[in-house]
Amino acid sequence: MSYYLRSASLTNYVEVARALGLDPYQQLRAARIGRSVLLDPDIRIPAAQVGRLMEASAKAAGVDDFGLRMAELRQLSNLGPLAFVVQEQPNLLRALESMVRHMDLQNESLSMRVEREGELVIIRLQLLSDEASPLRQATDLAVGVVFRILSVFLGPSWRPRSISFSHAAPASTATWQRVFGMPALFNQDFDGIVCRAADLEAPLPSYDPVMAQQVKRYLGTLLAQSSTTLRDKVRKLVYLLLPSGMCSVERVAQHLGVDRRTVHRHLEQEGTTYLEIVAEARASLVQRYIENPERRLSEVATLLGFSSLSAFSRWFADRFGCSVTRWRAGGGGKAPPASPRSGSSIHSD
Repeated sequence: MSYYLRSASLTNYVEVARALGLDPYQQLRAARIGRSVLLDPDIRIPAAQVGRLMEASAKAAGVDDFGLRMAELRQLSNLGPLAFVVQEQPNLLRALESMVRHMDLQNESLSMRVEREGELVIIRLQLLSDEASPLRQATDLAVGVVFRILSVFLGPSWRPRSISFSHAAPASTATWQRVFGMPALFNQDFDGIVCRAADLEAPLPSYDPVMAQQVKRYLGTLLAQSSTTLRDKVRKLVYLLLPSGMCSVERVAQHLGVDRRTVHRHLEQEGTTYLEIVAEARASLVQRYIENPERRLSEVATLLGFSSLSAFSRWFADRFGCSVTRWRAGGGGKAPPASPRSGSSIHSD
C-alpha cells in the first residue's frame, strides 16, 4: 500500500540543500516532486518519494546527516494538526501518547510507540515503506524532530537518558553531537529516545482545559475523516513490536483493545491475514538491517522475531530466492526482488 504525509515534511529542505551546494529544485524534479509542495504545507505526497529525495540529496551532497540537518531547523508549528496535541494534554507524556493516536494526520508512514518501564519512558519510532529503499535520512529526521519537540518544552539544557539509531554510526558524529548535545548510540535494536518519566510528567504551563476540549473535538473530526483501516493499524504495530520480541496477534489485539478473533475477522474482510502482514513487514525490515554490515545475522534474526538463525535463513531464501549470506557477499546495496513463491510460504517463528 502507499503511505502519504503532509508536504510540511519538506520544511527546511531548500535551505539545507542549498547550504550543501545542491540545486534543491533539480533534486525535487529528479524525485518527481512538484515545486508547489513547498508553498502549501498541507499537500499530501507519497512518503516513498520524500524518502528517495532525502537519500538522493544526501548522496549528491556527500553527507550522511542530511535528515538531521533538516530536523535541527524544525519548529513546533511545522507539525500542523499535531501541534495542537500539546494543548490537549496536561503533560508531555500524555501529549506523546496522543501523538501516537493522531500520527496519521501528519505522516502515515511513521509509527510511534510510547512505553513506560519503571522510571523510564521509551519512545520507539519506525518508518513503514511500500518499496525497498533506504530510509536512513528519514529516520534521522523523525528522531530529530521528536527530540526538538521535547526540547521546546523541557528547555535547551534538557537531555534524555539516551538516543538510539538502528543504523551504523556515521563517519563523523559531529552533527549528532551538535543537535542532541550528547553522544548518540548506533547499531541499536530500535530508533528512538529513552527519557526519564519524571521529566515528561511535569505539568505543561500551556495546558488549558477549556481549549483542550475544543482541540479534542477538532482532532477527532480529522481522524474520523481519515481512511485508516485495521490493516494499517495492525501493520504499524507489527513494525514496532517485531524488534522488541513481543510481536504476536494477541499482543496486537491487546493494543487495539479487541480480541484476536476480531483482528482475524476484520483482516479477512480486508483481504489479508495477520501472517501475511508479518511476512510483509519482515521483508521490508530485513532489507534495512542486512545492508548494515556491522549487524550480525543472528541479531537480524532476533529483530525480525525468528526463534533461530536457521529459521531466519530458511525464510530469507524462500522469500528472496537466494541465501542472505550470498546477498551480503555480493555487496548488498539493493535487496533482491521477492521470488514468485514467497507469498505462499510464511513462517511464523
